[in-house]
Amino acid sequence: MTSPGTSGNRRRQRSTRVVVAVLLIVLAALAVAGTAVTGSWLLVTIAATAAVLLGAAATKITHTELLDSRQEAARDRAAQARAYAELTEVRTAENVEFAADMTGKVAKRDATITRLEKRLGDAAAELADARRELAEAGDRAEEAQRTADRLTERLADAEERAGQAVVRVAELEAELDVLTAQIHALEAQARAQARRPA
Repeated sequence: MTSPGTSGNRRRQRSTRVVVAVLLIVLAALAVAGTAVTGSWLLVTIAATAAVLLGAAATKITHTELLDSRQEAARDRAAQARAYAELTEVRTAENVEFAADMTGKVAKRDATITRLEKRLGDAAAELADARRELAEAGDRAEEAQRTADRLTERLADAEERAGQAVVRVAELEAELDVLTAQIHALEAQARAQARRPA
């Protein structure tokens, strides 16, 4: 882009050229008007010719100024286009860097999600195994309880039979004592009778 000093110089040159062109046209008009008052065709013709030449010079100066203005505008547009192109390159590089950064972050998050999903699957499998083992332990506990209940019933039955057997043994012992006493009494009678004289 052009520097501010260069742009100021061009503006001063431009205004000087425009002022010169305007002065030439004014001078031509004054020359024609001044000679017209005199009434001399020769002076009017010379003044008219000079006015045409001065108008042509003013037109050339204006045309040159117009070309310079267009070239300067074209240079400014080219400088702006270069600046925009550079800005676009910077923004494109920033966008590429941002996209790469976001792609990396997305990849990391995807990896984290995959890892967490795997852990969740493993935890679900462990939970299912634990529930199955708990159900099996519950079944075993119920079976053990049923077995304990059966054994308790058998123990109660055995204790009842043992109690009955104890009672029966006591009865048998009492009967045995009675029989033993009877036997002893009979033996005593028999010995007593054996001692009696015949």
